[in-house]
Amino acid sequence: MEADLMQNLEKRIALLEERIEEMQARMPEDQLSMVVFSGELDRLLAAFIIAVGAAAMYDRVVMFMTFWGTTVMRDPAKTVSKPEFTAKMFDKMLPSGPDGVHLSRMDMFGMGRRMMKSIMKKKGVLSLDDLIRQAADYGVEIVICEMSLDVMGLSADELRDYPNITLAGVAKFLQEANQSAVTLFI
Repeated sequence: MEADLMQNLEKRIALLEERIEEMQARMPEDQLSMVVFSGELDRLLAAFIIAVGAAAMYDRVVMFMTFWGTTVMRDPAKTVSKPEFTAKMFDKMLPSGPDGVHLSRMDMFGMGRRMMKSIMKKKGVLSLDDLIRQAADYGVEIVICEMSLDVMGLSADELRDYPNITLAGVAKFLQEANQSAVTLFI
């Protein structure tokens, strides 16, 4: 009787240990994953401020740049020949890097943007370009959506030099988000 009780108890303990291992395997990692969909100055500032702040808290910070968010990573000094008409049109219409992005509200043909940048400078707030550099220094990883680049007629050759930048699809973001303690959409 006592032997049966002991065997039953050992089986239950083994089952509990197995369940604990399964739960630990599914637990999120100490990382932040962020979708950056917007290409507007105020939202990009928020995204990079959060990313830089999170880099001090989490083991990893991954920003997935898609559609309008990809344009902030363009390097205005790089020019790429574009044979397709739509790619040429997007090239002319889309901002090239951090200096060309507009405010989401009250841009007023660039006057609001200039005013915002002036106030930020007076208050000692880092510019978007400085925040991007700081994110690179802190190891923030940036994943650029390949489909978005293709649809918008952009190429990897015109992206800024950033140490932790990769091209991937939505599956990469979903994989990262699935492992993350925190996931944001900006």
